[in-house]
Amino acid sequence: MGILSYAVAGGAFAVIGAWESLDSSNLDPNPSSGTDPSSPMAQITPSPPKSVGSSSIPVALLSSLFIANSIFSFFSSIGSRDRVGSMLQLQILAVAVLFLVYAILTYLVNSKNAVFVALPSSITSLVLLFGFIEEFLMFYLQKKDISGIENRYYDLMLVPIAICVFSTIFELKPDANTRRFAKLGRGIGLILQGTWFLQMGLSFFTEFITNNCTLHEKSRGNFTIKCKGHSDYHRAKAIATLQFNCHLALMVALATGLFSVVANKKGYLREDHSKYRPLGAEMENLSTFTLDSDEEDEIREASSVAKEAGLNGISPHT
Repeated sequence: MGILSYAVAGGAFAVIGAWESLDSSNLDPNPSSGTDPSSPMAQITPSPPKSVGSSSIPVALLSSLFIANSIFSFFSSIGSRDRVGSMLQLQILAVAVLFLVYAILTYLVNSKNAVFVALPSSITSLVLLFGFIEEFLMFYLQKKDISGIENRYYDLMLVPIAICVFSTIFELKPDANTRRFAKLGRGIGLILQGTWFLQMGLSFFTEFITNNCTLHEKSRGNFTIKCKGHSDYHRAKAIATLQFNCHLALMVALATGLFSVVANKKGYLREDHSKYRPLGAEMENLSTFTLDSDEEDEIREASSVAKEAGLNGISPHT
């Protein structure tokens, strides 16, 4: 794979994530002009709002690069007689093909061709969800060497992938606001994946990981990072966790800024403040309201007892 492959993948993920985040503010919540919103068909079969912009072309290019790189690494593993490496490339190839299918479907659904315009846009979100789930399983089950430091980086990669999975699930809802912020969350998850790919490339193929840890490469795409002692393993894992925390803090700051921009542009629907009345009008209605004290209750109770005694012919003073 090499640092160049990780750099290209990380930069592409970051660009696509930024595209998704900015495109989340351009979702068109209004129905198309060709369909009457008051018609019975529009009320029976509502379709989720489609995005004005689309990242299908960048996703298709990135998926094609992954497919080409996996095929090249697959034949390299066969030449090195590395069966594990060839199987790993088949997994990456399957994930890349699924994302390529998503890009093609997204282009067809958002195109002006009358044959594909009738397809629901939720089908693309469903295919994308399957792609993220398959990617999650690939990183979760990729344990070539149990003691390898790279496994720690792969485990931390599950966090941004999980963000993309849950964001895509929320995008399946037809509500425009839910889809807008779900797409924003997926964009942040993709940016975090991109920056973490860059970090993995620097850590695996440079000396930025830790001392006394070296890279052992069996074939192209199949490598492991081993350390000399037990303390070196713990130090390398701690450094990986610290690096991810720095990336996560950066994404939190970026997400806060993007969220404020989206909320300011086409954010939450503000409540109708015309329902509220001034506080002075409320106080005028409450001006005649009084509270009886406990002493007044006791006096009223004693007077009622005296009246009942007088009616029975018995003086209360005898």
